Amino acid sequence: MKKSLFISLSSLFLMTSAAYTSLKAQDYLPEGRVVTQTEQEPETDAKILKAVSEWQDLKFGFFMHWGIYAQAGIVESWSVCNEEWIDRKGKPYEEYKQWYFNLNKEFNPKQFNPNKWADAAKKAGMKYVVFTTKHHDGFCMYDTKYTDYKITDKSSPFGKKDGRDITGEVVKAFRNKDFKIGLYFSKPDWHNQDYWSPMWATPDRNVNYNIEKHKDMWQRFCDFTHNQIGEITHNYGKIDILWLDGGWIRPAWSVLPGSEEETWLGAYKRIQDIDMPKIAKTAREKNPSMIIVDRSVGGQYENYRTPEKAIPDEPLDYPWETCMTMGDSWSYVPNDNYKSTNTLIHMLVDVVCKGGNFLLNVGPDEQGNLPKTALARMDSIGTWINTNGKAIYNTRPVAPYKQDGICFTQGKDGQVYAIIMISDTAKLRSVYNIPQFKNLKKGKKTILGSKQKAQVEIRYAGNTLVLPDKFIKNNKEKNAIVVEL
Repeated sequence: MKKSLFISLSSLFLMTSAAYTSLKAQDYLPEGRVVTQTEQEPETDAKILKAVSEWQDLKFGFFMHWGIYAQAGIVESWSVCNEEWIDRKGKPYEEYKQWYFNLNKEFNPKQFNPNKWADAAKKAGMKYVVFTTKHHDGFCMYDTKYTDYKITDKSSPFGKKDGRDITGEVVKAFRNKDFKIGLYFSKPDWHNQDYWSPMWATPDRNVNYNIEKHKDMWQRFCDFTHNQIGEITHNYGKIDILWLDGGWIRPAWSVLPGSEEETWLGAYKRIQDIDMPKIAKTAREKNPSMIIVDRSVGGQYENYRTPEKAIPDEPLDYPWETCMTMGDSWSYVPNDNYKSTNTLIHMLVDVVCKGGNFLLNVGPDEQGNLPKTALARMDSIGTWINTNGKAIYNTRPVAPYKQDGICFTQGKDGQVYAIIMISDTAKLRSVYNIPQFKNLKKGKKTILGSKQKAQVEIRYAGNTLVLPDKFIKNNKEKNAIVVEL
């Protein structure tokens, strides 16, 4: 998913009239909805901006995609969507969809223990969590009043036996470990008949009826969504982040003709305005400083942006978070291809030196366990962060960000850290060129986790960072070392 743009009303007027009319003609605003200029501009509320700044200090978060799809070990939700890129292994669409939506009758994670998840994430050095309360398939991992398609219902073997509210237990476990709490919620709901009506075919991910002709259905869906978001933001104490997915549900002002976001609108280019001002007002009734991430939409309700499986080439001039899978898949699939510890640490450092946060995803399996390989990676990352966390947490980017195999970060006290990347292709060297940072002085410099000292010298080519030969010879760190400049 490419980076989204903040779009002003004046920008819309600059669009070609034909392109704009094609969207506007099918636009429908929910009852009483009025689009304001303020809504289309970035957030200005001081308490929310303060919360975003505090979130930027955390740097490293834990993402979990978990739902009925784990029962089958398949991609989350998407296999029920009728788009060309989706592979259902040749099974007829309607037959497949019926099978998928009945996975709730099999999903029974008997070994679910969120305290183990929280312990592993804490040990990994993660500071906040984002948990999937509901993905696009509509199955709710919490006790909602507005549908029976939920983990606590008796149609689920897990619900029939215990009726445990998984989201509530996850929130409690991570809050007890001092994590900031984020809840993922999908705006589209493919199980809800007011979104995918059984009266019509489902050509793609979008609402499958004409909203203009069936305003009552769309209003019911809007009310349903508002009520569910009200539940997850009111029933579990303080929620720090509301992480909304499904960026094709968006107002007309946020769609640039010819953009990737416009292609998401599918065959009929239907604008699906769900009234984000009302959602935000409801969500923040108990948590006025809650961060809202209306992904890819821009404006007041996308308080930070989320490059998906991508790290920008340069620092961005707004708050952002790379959301990244540890394996290839967001959800649990057997024998997933997990990234190495070295790759994951380098990704974390690359994101942080450019001013972003790193939200790393692991999908629990059908029993509720985190895969052993994922746990091993988390343990190894934690070992590295335990030594080098000063260069990660509470930092901000400092130019030139990356140079000569080194990433640079700066603490709030002005301390600059040089993070020297190590890999099979980037061996540790004895001499590195470094910039002339403000207040940088010659002399000995601390290597985190070592009693030996590095040396900053001024040579004819500029500043150099010199590592002792003895340190290089005896160094056992295979990922990255940090020098306090």
